[in-house]
Amino acid sequence: MEDFKKLFTSFPAVKVGVIGDVMLDTYMWGKVERISPEAPVPVVTLQKKEYRIGGAGNVALNCRSLDAQVSILSVTGDDSDSVILKQLLEDNKIDTSYLVPSARRITTNKTRIISRNQQMMRLDAEVTNDLDVIDEKLLLEKVEAYINTEQPTVIIFEDYNKGVLSEYTIKQIIQWCKQSGIITAVDPKRKNFFSYTGVDIFKPNLKEVKEGLNLLVDNINESVLKNIHTELCRVLNHRISFITLSEKGVFYQQDEIGHIISSHIRNIADVSGAGDTVIAVASLVYAATKNVQLMAEVANIAGGLVCEEVGTVAINKEKLLKECELLLC
Repeated sequence: MEDFKKLFTSFPAVKVGVIGDVMLDTYMWGKVERISPEAPVPVVTLQKKEYRIGGAGNVALNCRSLDAQVSILSVTGDDSDSVILKQLLEDNKIDTSYLVPSARRITTNKTRIISRNQQMMRLDAEVTNDLDVIDEKLLLEKVEAYINTEQPTVIIFEDYNKGVLSEYTIKQIIQWCKQSGIITAVDPKRKNFFSYTGVDIFKPNLKEVKEGLNLLVDNINESVLKNIHTELCRVLNHRISFITLSEKGVFYQQDEIGHIISSHIRNIADVSGAGDTVIAVASLVYAATKNVQLMAEVANIAGGLVCEEVGTVAINKEKLLKECELLLC
């Protein structure tokens, strides 16, 4: 029987670097009582405005929620949104000394307008082109300094196709990690899908896998997923496939051992940010135990738990511990 209290008390010793597209999530809550006379759209009377950490920052926040030592490595704009975001990160005890502010970019800000717990509209302010040569060089210098200074346990790549992670940057960082014995985990997107050669944990969702491999299969079972793992390994030469299957759970495979772990029954309110929670929890559990099945089981529970909350939220350590003891012991 797994001692989950002992596992959770090991997380503060884990040093995590999260590299990728960091974002500010803005939530504007209000009520709708009429339709605009100017156009057939609802008029939202704003009642509350809230800022949250999004993108790669949400992965970092999830790691901090489990008491790991966390640094965020990214490029933001040199603007008011970056000031708000940096303060939020620091308020949550996430190290921001490896962030690069750039006057050549803007900080990604996703503004969600919500009424009666339903998202009515999202406004995105962002730059999605790749970093220029100067910003890429500055970021890599920060990453190299972080690795040499902090000697982290694990580095997580959180790719949202916003331009921070280029093929060159990815390959260089993976090379440094291999030289230093650092575990690497990635939550990929389509653009750089096959750039993460040699990572330890490759965690796409099923939709991303089907797009990346140009698969048209509808009937997903363990046999199909094992074939997917084989095809991914042929291209990526990675160690572990960890594929999220939405409401069906997760699939993991390392070497010849691969299984589907079914999801647990939940009252789903919002799926946004669930992938961030899954990669964060999976990386921490694997870093602490090297147990792939345990990694998949705990991350599967964590992903379901955050879906019960509205908006992007980090995992609650006490809730996750209680659920693990209830469902896995």
